[in-house]
Amino acid sequence: MKGQESTENPTVSFHCIDAIAVSLCIEKQGLNFYEKAAKKAKDPQVQKMFQHLADEEKEHIQTLQAKARFLQPVLQKKSSSRNQMDNFIAEELKGKVFPDIKGATGEKIPDFSSDAEALELGIQSEQRSIQVLSELLINEKKLDVRTIFLHLLAEEKKHLAGLEELKKSFSS
Repeated sequence: MKGQESTENPTVSFHCIDAIAVSLCIEKQGLNFYEKAAKKAKDPQVQKMFQHLADEEKEHIQTLQAKARFLQPVLQKKSSSRNQMDNFIAEELKGKVFPDIKGATGEKIPDFSSDAEALELGIQSEQRSIQVLSELLINEKKLDVRTIFLHLLAEEKKHLAGLEELKKSFSS
């Protein structure tokens, strides 16, 4: 993240629907990364882990989208300025939590020379996600927003632990 001004800036005020948008952005980046990494991985255990994480990201996205649809009529009026939220996501999140990787149509996928390196890239991405969410929680007072960020933070910590555990088996 650029400096730390945006996530710690008290002028960025989130509402529940904004927290869902931020969470969706992070989850979609994770889904994209894990799907592509699963296809590139050589070791069946690593493929399985990346596919498992991709499946979890899909579930999280579906849950968040369902919440957004349910809450949309009530919370639309409470959303931060759409422009402010779009700017925050573009400047602080897009391609900055998980690598901005592409797929089979000729776009760039990060090169990793080994499955251990791919696991490390996943670990670093989860750590960035945890850092972003932790920073967002520092000044957040609204319980509903905190709840959304805390839930995602718990999920990201589980992903990190799984990746670290699998990486240890490659180091042994």
